[in-house]
Amino acid sequence: MTDLMTQGVRADVWLWAARFFKTRSLAKQAIDGGKIELNDAACKPAKVVHVGDTFKVTRGEERLTCVVVGLSEKRGPASEAQKLYAETEASAAERQRRIEDRRLTGGALLRPDARPGKRDRRLIQDLKKTL
Repeated sequence: MTDLMTQGVRADVWLWAARFFKTRSLAKQAIDGGKIELNDAACKPAKVVHVGDTFKVTRGEERLTCVVVGLSEKRGPASEAQKLYAETEASAAERQRRIEDRRLTGGALLRPDARPGKRDRRLIQDLKKTL
């Protein structure tokens, strides 16, 4: 483990091992898509991560800011993965505020009640053709 501490781990491997993403390729796609920042700068999949670095991760509506506490190249149980990072207090408070906002504004109201029927699908297709 001391060898990892001195040399570091690839960013995509660390994000996968810390269970931010289900597969390493999903972690790589998120990095390439600009959803990950390392130390307030753009990140590349092969960027080396060290203890003390700060990640900003965006997954859909969720935004996390966490500090790297440990390094691992292997994906283990969730309890071990949580020991690899510490979410900042500001990030946790902001995330809770967003959850509360969604609950109060009725985030479920944005979803349709049922799947679109035949007529609805045709209207959607026509709308897409005009755009």
